[in-house]
Amino acid sequence: MQERPEQETTYNPLRELTPAQFMALGGNAVVFIRPIKGEKLVKFLPADVGSDEDLQLVMSGDGSPLLVADSEAAVVEWLADKNFGVVALH
Repeated sequence: MQERPEQETTYNPLRELTPAQFMALGGNAVVFIRPIKGEKLVKFLPADVGSDEDLQLVMSGDGSPLLVADSEAAVVEWLADKNFGVVALH
């Protein structure tokens, strides 16, 4: 096997933004959509879901949860009247 070089940690000034600076850059206009299993969701959000249930988590650009849905169609419907930029996480 080929060895991977250690990753260098580089400084990223975006990680040091205050909430006000983040919002000024448009952080409140972006949402992230991520598929998630019920067992992972309940570790950080109180939810009454089955551990192997497939869900969709919508988070604001600052990482605040906005929606937990049971299907991609439900997310699309919820986003239909909103004006967000959308990023899908895999």
